[in-house]
Amino acid sequence: MAKVAAHIWEFKARFRRHAFGWKSQPAIQRVKQAVSEIKKVARTDPALAADGAVAFIERISPALDRVDSSSGAIGTAVNNALAELVPVIANAPADLKTRDAWLERLFEAQQEDAMPYIELLGDYWGELCASKELAQQWADRLIGIARMALSPDPSLRGHFHGTSACLGALYRTERYQEIVDLVAGDRTIWPYKRWAVKALVAMGRKAEAIKYAESCRSPWASDGDIDALCEEILLSSGLVDTAYERYGVRAHRSGTYVTTFRAVAKTYPHKKPAEILADLVKTTPRDEGKWFAAAKDAGLYDEALDLARRTPCDPKTLTRAARDHAAERPAFAVQAGLLALHWLVQGYGYEITGADVLATYNSTMNAAEKNGTAAEVRARIKHLVAESPRGFVAQILGREFGL
Repeated sequence: MAKVAAHIWEFKARFRRHAFGWKSQPAIQRVKQAVSEIKKVARTDPALAADGAVAFIERISPALDRVDSSSGAIGTAVNNALAELVPVIANAPADLKTRDAWLERLFEAQQEDAMPYIELLGDYWGELCASKELAQQWADRLIGIARMALSPDPSLRGHFHGTSACLGALYRTERYQEIVDLVAGDRTIWPYKRWAVKALVAMGRKAEAIKYAESCRSPWASDGDIDALCEEILLSSGLVDTAYERYGVRAHRSGTYVTTFRAVAKTYPHKKPAEILADLVKTTPRDEGKWFAAAKDAGLYDEALDLARRTPCDPKTLTRAARDHAAERPAFAVQAGLLALHWLVQGYGYEITGADVLATYNSTMNAAEKNGTAAEVRARIKHLVAESPRGFVAQILGREFGL
């Protein structure tokens, strides 16, 4: 392969050791900029981009070691960066010597990863090797230490940062039974045992793979990851209904109720949205109101209002619904606004101000005027406010109603 041309990477000046303070947002922004810079170069010079990706990954941990990672935001940003950059490295045109040099640098960077930020790199090792020949070399190199690290003998076992890389390389070379045997110990953690699940699937033993994954459940294993992996196995077998019944509503839990619903609906397009919503709601007893936005987003307006009546729902979410749907669905908007005021009177809502209360009232009355029910809705709001004359909502709207 031709020697990589000299290139000035902007991210190198930004990612120096201790380059960032404790605030995570500036670091997250710089991580995203670095990924964009590398991917832009990859469009015209993939080999140069791959070398840049390796250089960036080497710099991540030293540069970020003082950043506050308690929220998980910076860790998520780094994980996303790795997911985007691994294909850049894996798909770049490179001879065996060049690629092995990249891997040596990455392996050393992971070894020095104190936080750790790039520990997931090992999971991509088979892809990074790009060829079975190189993967074979790495598997042979690492398996001895990995076997000791996973040994049931307490005098031998311990942490080895190259265990995931070893498993990834074994998988790339189709040494599936060796993976199963390697992680067979009772004390082996789930991130390693999931490789055995994948190996069993690759050997055509899917039912055994699911049974194996289920046996790995524990307080220290990710139920969500186990659910997703088992669902994937069933879907790959064409057992869609079984996948939905056993894992569908659990495998797609996300940061918000809306994204969770969308993920399930996307995976199971043959299922009616109302059925999916009902099944998801059952998973969160006494929190039905939190599914309001998901139901609304799916066009299930009656169901959304019913959910918001059953348990508390964020007043600001209800207010936005009243504001945004006043023109096209004024009847729905009115009910959403009234529910927002109801929960405000009950004391629900985060950092509610007088401006929030006024916005809710104005949005509700605007929808009522479009619905032709302004007088009736105004009377209902007055009655609602009068029920709590000393409350915060009454303080804001009391003058409006002469209370």
